[in-house]
Amino acid sequence: MASAPPRPLPELASVPWRPRVDERDLRRRGALWTLTTVAHVVPFVIVAVVLVLLEPLAVAVSLIALAKAWLIPELYAQRGANVVRPKPRAGDAAEARALGLLGDLVDHDARETLARTGLVPERGALGTWLVGEAGALLVAPGGRRVFCWCVRAADSGLPSSDRIAHLLLALREDEAGFATVANLAFSGARWRVRRRLHAAMRPALDAGVAAARSLDTRATP
Repeated sequence: MASAPPRPLPELASVPWRPRVDERDLRRRGALWTLTTVAHVVPFVIVAVVLVLLEPLAVAVSLIALAKAWLIPELYAQRGANVVRPKPRAGDAAEARALGLLGDLVDHDARETLARTGLVPERGALGTWLVGEAGALLVAPGGRRVFCWCVRAADSGLPSSDRIAHLLLALREDEAGFATVANLAFSGARWRVRRRLHAAMRPALDAGVAAARSLDTRATP
């Protein structure tokens, strides 16, 4: 018996102009992010090289241009990492209750990852997700590229675990719709994102990369 198609998220009605995200759209977005970054970086590199060739004494200005060429993608990656930055917590009792409810939604390994990193891993059709309080990281199959999505629960006053649970349930209900509603904050190499993540969250990304690589291996004939 064929499984029923996912029920579209109600929030899709608020973004009717956005095409529904699929694997092809993700590849296109990733390529666009790469081209945009190159378009910002290359002019500074060219300026640095031309200045030195025309006037060797302008090496200081050339170094400034090279520094800017390095800084631009780093700032983009920082914006991406910020989508899973920890938010202010509610009272201890409310957080404990919310954590218990979230624990019922995930398995033992995911609960351990949440306790250590603050992120919940979830495998999907588009890759491996790492869900936080106000956003999620999507590790694409193969583990080389990470998409950083900014999305919030309707009530920002909820305990952090409740916010994660809301996003996790939405992701499970309609993965493509979740990615369509969310705002893409960054797409790029995993090492750029990892450098900018809170240290406690890096093991979750490493595990997500390993899972994404295994998915890619199974998909390869």
